[in-house]
Amino acid sequence: MAGSVTGYGRIGPHWMGNRRGGPVGRRQPQDVLAPPAQAAVFLVLTVRRGAEGVVADLLANLPALTRSVGFRYPEELLSSVIGIGAGLWDRLYDLPRPAGLHPFRELVGDRHRAPATPGDLLLHVRSRRPDLCFELARQVMLRLTGSVDVADEVQAFRYFDNRDLLGFVDGTENPTGQAASDAVFIGDEDPAYAGGSYVIVQKYLHDLPAWERIGVAEQERVIGRSKLSNIEMPDDVKPTNSHVALNTITDPDGTERDILRANLVFGSERAGEFGTYFIGYAATPEVTEQMLRHMFLGNPPGNYDRILDFSTAVTGGLFFVPSADFLEDPGVVTPEPGDKGEGAPAMQASVAGSLGIGSLKDR
Repeated sequence: MAGSVTGYGRIGPHWMGNRRGGPVGRRQPQDVLAPPAQAAVFLVLTVRRGAEGVVADLLANLPALTRSVGFRYPEELLSSVIGIGAGLWDRLYDLPRPAGLHPFRELVGDRHRAPATPGDLLLHVRSRRPDLCFELARQVMLRLTGSVDVADEVQAFRYFDNRDLLGFVDGTENPTGQAASDAVFIGDEDPAYAGGSYVIVQKYLHDLPAWERIGVAEQERVIGRSKLSNIEMPDDVKPTNSHVALNTITDPDGTERDILRANLVFGSERAGEFGTYFIGYAATPEVTEQMLRHMFLGNPPGNYDRILDFSTAVTGGLFFVPSADFLEDPGVVTPEPGDKGEGAPAMQASVAGSLGIGSLKDR
């Protein structure tokens, strides 16, 4: 069944062709499909003008940096994924944007709002050990010193048996195997960026005292699942404004659409903030965006997701996650005639590559 934003809902690389036709072999994706983590660091960064070369160098070297930090404890499965926002993409590359890349679209409903907040880069680090996550994030930031500003940072963790702070299991119905690859990775629909993905992130803060006041039975009606067993309510019982009901996305032919979530919990007694960091990967942002429209605007309009009465979105960002091959050498993409960047042969890969800065626009 289709994945939901918070994870209560239902819910390998492909062989690709290039834009001029013909096989290009397997595009190596980033570690989007890494196993579920015990700990994670989420960093949203804004890039200072003139620092594009430093950022491009980091993009190309992030896989090696991840290996260097993780080699001490390979069994702890340290991984990293980096995403690029629409504004930074236009500053970095003389290439058309990937088909679904655009700034996050703010949603303003009758009662609740999904804000769009600043962000050029998203770094998602995860592992079984929080010290490995911390060290990799620290090493990344050392290389970006003076080049970026931190718009948001969350150090998150797995909570008991994959429950969030509302007490419900999160992520039970994530797709697996080939279904996960199909849900997450771009294929022939945008072959220039095959092997890439899109990711939407939001930080939700929970009003836990208000949540506890309504009691377990009403909490289950808000979510659409039982709290203890995690069993979904029958359709004739489940409220139409429950989280599960509003996050079931289907095509006109009835096919349900999946996303892959890697949500984790965070909290601070000092700040009085307790919440869920939502992170959803998909081959197109349209699936997650439709879920958010249902949640905040309602389906039908006004029938908004009741979870929002207890969970407030305070950030929102959309990023493109290029394939690992693209990060190492953006020259693997050749624009078609008429595309942005036409006339920049192989994205100046030989020159820019010799400088160690990837394929950058002239600055």
